[in-house]
This record gives sequence, C-alpha cells and structure tokens, in this order.
Amino acid sequence: MSISQITQEAISEQQVSRWTKHDTSWMLSLFGTAVGAGILFLPINIGIGGFWSLIIMAVLAGPMTFLAHRGLARFVLSSSRRDADFTDVVEEHFGKSAGRMISMLYFLSIFPILLIYGVGLTNTVDSFVVNQMGWESPNRVLLSGVLVFGMISIMMAGEKVMLRSFELIVYPLAAILAGLSLYLIPNWQMPHMAMDVDLGQFTHTLWLAIPVTVFAFSHAAAISSFTHAQRRQYGDQAQPKSEQILKRTSVMLISFVLFFVFSCVLSLTPEQLTEAKMQNVSVLSYLANVNDSPFIVALGPIIAFIAITSSFLGHFLGARESLNGMMQKQLSWSAGTIDKVGIVFMFLAIWGASIMNPSILGMMEALSGPVIAMILFLMPMIAVFKVESLKRYRGNASTYFIMLMGALAVTGLLFSMI
Repeated sequence: MSISQITQEAISEQQVSRWTKHDTSWMLSLFGTAVGAGILFLPINIGIGGFWSLIIMAVLAGPMTFLAHRGLARFVLSSSRRDADFTDVVEEHFGKSAGRMISMLYFLSIFPILLIYGVGLTNTVDSFVVNQMGWESPNRVLLSGVLVFGMISIMMAGEKVMLRSFELIVYPLAAILAGLSLYLIPNWQMPHMAMDVDLGQFTHTLWLAIPVTVFAFSHAAAISSFTHAQRRQYGDQAQPKSEQILKRTSVMLISFVLFFVFSCVLSLTPEQLTEAKMQNVSVLSYLANVNDSPFIVALGPIIAFIAITSSFLGHFLGARESLNGMMQKQLSWSAGTIDKVGIVFMFLAIWGASIMNPSILGMMEALSGPVIAMILFLMPMIAVFKVESLKRYRGNASTYFIMLMGALAVTGLLFSMI
C-alpha cells in the first residue's frame, strides 16, 4: 500500500470519527421522525402486559431499533448507483416487476400515516384553541389548509431549512419528555413483580408488544433520504458515517422514550392501565384525569402538536421521494415537474383527509404496519442472501435476530387485526 493510500485512509477514518453539525441535524431529524403521536399511547400498550414484559421490551428495543435501521441503510447504500433512491435500489436488486411492487407498497405504507397526521394535527390545534384558549372552533377547511401548507412549505424550502426546523422542534420535544418524566417520579409506585405468571398469556402479550415497540421507534420513512444525504456529504465513507448517526439516534430514542414510558407506567397501577386502554385515551389524558393536574392537561396538546409535526416532516420526506421515484419510472416528464405534481397531489390528499376527519384512518394505519415491518426488518435481511455486495453480513447473528423480530412483528400485527 502506498503512502498516499495510507494517508487517504487515515483522513477518511478521521472524517467518520469527527462529529459535525450536519450529523447532529440528521440525528435530530431521525429522532423527530420516530417520535410521533403514538408515543402518547406507548406506555399503555407496553405497560399493560405487566412489569416483566416492559423490562424485556426495554432490553430488546435498543438492538431492534439500531440493527433494523442499519440494515435498511446498508440496503439503500448497496446500489451500484451513487444517486440511487429506495425505488432504484429495490428495482436493481429484485427486478423491475418486484421492485415496482415493493416501491408501491412502501409508498402506500407511508402515505396513510401522513393522512393520519394531517387529521391529528388539525384536531390537536382545534382542541387547543377551544379548550385551552377558550375561543370558538376555527373554520376546519381554512385551519387544515394552513397547517398542511405550512408543513409542506418547510419541506419545499430545501434540506437546510428542513434540518433547521427539526432542530427547533426536537429540542423542546426532548426537553418536555424528560421534564414530564421527572415530574411524575413522586407518583411512582412499587411495580407488581409476581413470578407466578401464566407463561402462555405472558408469551402472547410479549408477542403483541413487539410490533408496538417496532413502530414506536421507527424512522424507516426517512432512511432513504438520510443515506442519500450521507453519500452526498461523505462519499465512500457514507456507510460507516450513517451507522454512527443511526447508533446515536437509537441511544437518544431509547433514553428519552423509555424513561417516559417507565415513568408513566410506574405512576399507574395495572388496573388503571387496563382502564386507559379501554377508554382509548392517551397516557397524558388519563394521567391528567386521575391526578387532576392542570400541568399535564396543558402539556398534552403541546406534546401532541410537536410530536405530530416532527413525525409529519420525516414521513413526508419518505413519501415524496418514493412517489417521485415511481412517477419517474412511468412518465417522461422532467424531475422538477414530477416533484411539483407529486407535492400538489399529496397536499390535496392530506388537506382533503384533514377536512373530512374520517375514522377509517386508524384502520389504514394498522394496514400499513405489516408493510413497514417487512420493508424495515425482512426485506434488507433477504437482500443479504441475494445481493453480492451484502454477502459479508450473512453469517452475522444480527441478521438472524432482525429476521426473527421482523417475523414476530409482522405476525403480531396481522394477529392483532383479526
């Protein structure tokens, strides 16, 4: 090896190890994508299974989150084309027909979540205006139009504006989650740790808790755009740099979200968690009712608004890229025209859903769940055994761990829908 090659490798290693503002911005963007409104239901959905299932899921959450998203990032970066997005990669590795079907499923798994967030954002702001500010309910058509247009405008302003917006959103979100978790500590109760549990019931509860945990920490919608940005920024060092950022994102997610989950669960009895599940209310709404706390009542809509906004931006990133990729395969229009048409379509669809406020959106979210699990967990691991550039990962224990967790997540979701 020549001196110039050794010097180049040393510079590359130093570039990867050095943490930059660019890396922090993307870490916050991925964190914001993962922490959506679902976090307000996560303590109930996981805690209802009892203390031991909570402990097991807490142990599994970190490896599941990091390894699954690392696998998807490796898959996107395995393309022979430097500018390839998710649509290009699946077509390259699985053929045109299968690739286009996977791309369509990927888009259809993200897009309903955008519709849900459009409705959720409108309802949250409307509720805040009426209940907290004491004003009359604003015109829903105008309110939803302004909110959706505002969110999409951030995405159209470019990557720098988007990353800056995530910084402004995520820091308060993390601070509020940590502050609320600390606020609840005086209400902590000794958990019920009986060892004489029904093994069958315990296994069943744990199985159904896996998909809940998967989607509480999922930032799969932004991974393709994220890896593309790292390849543009770091070139051949995109993979190690992506993995470094993903690792820190996972640590941040696990730290803040699990602390929030444990604090909420330890503040409620198993009976109260069951009651909250039956009432189908968020954990903050239930805590505010049982504690008669105006502080929690005020924080509820603020957390919901920030969480929905940050997750909306991340999911819009994935849906926009996916839709553009599919349209480019079918139409001979310019990239700029395709992007504009796609944005107009998504704006009108999200705005329309926000105005109509349909209850069927919950079902749409459940239907998109299995597809996200397959794309995040199963497809990248299948590619390990199919794609030559990924063959070095075939013997890794992490490959089989993610395949197992993915199978459990998909079957758990499908079972819960029956």
